[in-house]
Amino acid sequence: MRVVIAGGHGKIALKLQRLIAARGDSATGLVRNPDHFTDVWTAGGVPVLCDLETSDVAAVAEYLTGADAAVFAAGAGPGSGPERKDTVDRAAAALFAEAAQHAGVRRFVQISSMGVDKADDPSVSPEFALYLKAKRDAEEDLRARDLDWTVLRPGALTDDPATGKVTLADGGLRGSIPRADVAAVVLALLDRPDAVHRTYEVVSGDTPIR
Repeated sequence: MRVVIAGGHGKIALKLQRLIAARGDSATGLVRNPDHFTDVWTAGGVPVLCDLETSDVAAVAEYLTGADAAVFAAGAGPGSGPERKDTVDRAAAALFAEAAQHAGVRRFVQISSMGVDKADDPSVSPEFALYLKAKRDAEEDLRARDLDWTVLRPGALTDDPATGKVTLADGGLRGSIPRADVAAVVLALLDRPDAVHRTYEVVSGDTPIR
């Protein structure tokens, strides 16, 4: 299996590339900074210079051609302004999904965020609401596409060691989860045909990921 990962230098993406390489498959990590190439190589991935905020569909589709699956793991990150929350968390996700369609890559996993259903809740801070709205809009865009998509909404992310155990459900969860476990869940979902056209929440729990 060859997997192309948008946001290839992100913490979850690097862990995912290590897991993919460890089982003998290949990963291509799209990054926007050439200084990040070494980290991607070290994780077992193949880095490609591609800024989804400035690229077009045709260019991104070239990197996806011949892949078996695509994973959107990009995000503007904490401290980013309102504009980048839209250009990365929403627009880049839509661009990547459209490029997957053009390249004929049907399997698509999108890492979103728990809480997107509360994007319009007045109790949510304005900055976080913008982030949740961008993620929500990206989900809605993906669901309208002719792809074998899965949306994964992790709880609060930590850098704790992997536990190998989670709770995965259609909704109603609260809690946190190590990024390493999120990466393992993404890889497991890529192998599960019954996960297509499903939206999941995931937090730490008692069920072995395998």
